[in-house]
Amino acid sequence: MTAPAQPPEPPAAPISSAPTGPEAPSARSLWRDRQFRTFWSAQGVSEFGDRISELALPLIAVTMLDASPSQVGFLTAAVWLPNLASLFIGTWVDQHRDKRPLMIAADLVRTVLLLSLPIAYWLDILSLGQLYAIAILAGTAHVVFNTAYASFFVRLVKREQYLEANSKLASTRSISFIAGPAAGGLLIQWLTAPIALLVDALSFLFSALQVSRLKVEPGTADDTEEPLLTRARAGMKYLLKHPYLRASLGCATTVNFFNMIGLALLVLFASRNLGLPAGTIGVAFGVGASGGLVGALAANRLTRLIGAGRLIALGSVVFPAALGIVVLADGPVWVRAATLAAAEFVGGFAVMCFDVPLNSLQASVTHDHMRSRVAGAFSSINYGVRPLGAVIGGLLGTWLGVRETLLISAAGGLLAVLWLLPSPIIRTHDLDGLEPPAM
Repeated sequence: MTAPAQPPEPPAAPISSAPTGPEAPSARSLWRDRQFRTFWSAQGVSEFGDRISELALPLIAVTMLDASPSQVGFLTAAVWLPNLASLFIGTWVDQHRDKRPLMIAADLVRTVLLLSLPIAYWLDILSLGQLYAIAILAGTAHVVFNTAYASFFVRLVKREQYLEANSKLASTRSISFIAGPAAGGLLIQWLTAPIALLVDALSFLFSALQVSRLKVEPGTADDTEEPLLTRARAGMKYLLKHPYLRASLGCATTVNFFNMIGLALLVLFASRNLGLPAGTIGVAFGVGASGGLVGALAANRLTRLIGAGRLIALGSVVFPAALGIVVLADGPVWVRAATLAAAEFVGGFAVMCFDVPLNSLQASVTHDHMRSRVAGAFSSINYGVRPLGAVIGGLLGTWLGVRETLLISAAGGLLAVLWLLPSPIIRTHDLDGLEPPAM
């Protein structure tokens, strides 16, 4: 199942209400905005490549290297481990006036790293150690890209277009979850998982080329002479004292921790417990991911209908609960695959209802010169718990069983909404008038 995109980027996501102006003019302006379309294409292609890697890496571990549940959990943890350093990476990124070169470099690094896997496969030296190393290094490049993007985004589009832009980017991400896993599963069956990763490597290369074409006015650099640790501490203090950001951090972190407990074992559960081949798993993920597209397209309208805060709260409950649907899978192969797809559909719809308004809200209430630091601080905690969740998931899967671990994941995620109930987020209907607090 997908996880929330990292605020305040989309972005992904992590992972995110209607435009503040009239809907039609704002929509027309972005459709005709060449800058946004260029970045949109870069994001869309790299998202499709990511879907292949997300399926290929654990399948390499499970089917080619005979990894145990705990080893699969460690691999998932390695992907998210660099987020523990996001605060310091984001603080370093804030020192750069032009964030675009950092984003390009991050894409090129990921291209080279992924190309090493098919080379190792051809040389017959593929190992779990290499998978762990690539997961950590690629994850570090991902953190650099996302913390730079937090400042880049607010210069790419106008303030009144935040919601519309986030909705469009989230829609593309959702589409990638529909077609990406199915295509990835078939590529893995036809070409083997290491060779299929060539597609993801090329997607990052395309993203780097498209981002290099953008002409976005650089922001102001954080040129203070204070030590990096002092600036990082200021970013964390800003995050933890901010009433909106603090509550969203607690909610998203709780969701991510418990979701990762189950997510770390989902491909293994589908492959071993449900007995589904790679192609069927990919198709099930792809069909189920249409829920994310529906959710991304419906987020603006639902926000107008029930309010941003209530929609965020609703998404924070339904998203983790959806993982519990998977354990009900039984019967013929098509029923098991359909149950997996249903869980993905519900979870994908809910996470878009969570991400789109939340990411837009955070972009509205964060001071410009704090964006990369806040994005880094947010990721250090929000995504930093994912390695812990993945390791716990792997250990619980070995100790209690994979099916039981998925139930624990679904039940624990329901606690996330408790962070929102006493916060101003739950009372926020739209984003009009929201401003960053005085420094």
